Amino acid sequence: MAKGKVTICDMICKGCGLCVAVCPKKVLALSTTEINAAGYNPAETVSDGCIACMSCAKMCPDCAITVEKLG
Repeated sequence: MAKGKVTICDMICKGCGLCVAVCPKKVLALSTTEINAAGYNPAETVSDGCIACMSCAKMCPDCAITVEKLG
């Protein structure tokens, strides 16, 4: 059961992949289907195994990620 929920502002995300690299549960991936207004493939959640460790949000250089702890 997921302990957290990741929200990514796809208009801010520049697709650097740093969040994907640090996620211990492999919850994030760069989109292969979406391109934002700036021309980047933003990160997206690909599973609900988030443990709310906040590594992705801390690593994001553009502050495009928020993590919400559940329950």
